[in-house]
Amino acid sequence: MSYILQILVRAMVETVYLVGIIILIGLIFGILRDNSIKNFQRSFGFKAIMLTGIIGVPIHELSHGILAVIFGHKITKVKLFQKPDSTGTMGYVRHSYNPTNLYQQVGNFFIGVAPIFGGGISIIVLMYFMLPNAFKEYIIILKNSFNIATINSNILKEIIYSYFQLFTKIFSFSSFKEPLFYVFIIFAICIASHISLSMADIKGAARGLIVIYFILLFINVLGLRVNVVANYIITYNILITGILIVALFLSFFTFLISVISLVITNK
Repeated sequence: MSYILQILVRAMVETVYLVGIIILIGLIFGILRDNSIKNFQRSFGFKAIMLTGIIGVPIHELSHGILAVIFGHKITKVKLFQKPDSTGTMGYVRHSYNPTNLYQQVGNFFIGVAPIFGGGISIIVLMYFMLPNAFKEYIIILKNSFNIATINSNILKEIIYSYFQLFTKIFSFSSFKEPLFYVFIIFAICIASHISLSMADIKGAARGLIVIYFILLFINVLGLRVNVVANYIITYNILITGILIVALFLSFFTFLISVISLVITNK
């Protein structure tokens, strides 16, 4: 019995190593997004959500759609933007898949969490065109991540300091003199306001997550265990965090703006 329990726990740990950071960051995005939307709506009314949604919602839905195509799902209907319905839905991508196809089943997880990466990558692309100096700094940080094989307090401090330097460059005094900086901030706020996952996204991702767990469990049962606790998994998680950290920071920045708007409007 202890051997069976050991395999079950091992597969669970490996699943956490593979997708845990994505889930954690997704939850943080959700908390920030929900509170930002709530504050903006209280401050400026329903129109504020529509204005941010014009940019943010299509990117959210396109992220689902692109990953659905990559994982071989059949897209049946797409709505990139609409007036919120009774459930608050402003867009959707409906797709179907073959339940006997493991690749398509695993795809449910990545399709579900796609807006996290779609939003993050979109903000990075904006940075490339509008804040090139900050983008160069960001790429240097990412490249350095490839050389990290272990995590300790000193390395963690270096990573935090690197991103602190990046964010000070984004919001430097010289940036405020550039018109494109303000365009970047407006677009980033719109994207960050709709970067989290809906309940339908979470349900879809959960189906894929369960399949990922059972695949790892099966590998362990066969004695073909892949050691995902190896050094490369550290680099993998650091890179994922690096891709999402800019969007996460701007999502937090959006939340602060929403709080300030509440104070200004006395709502």
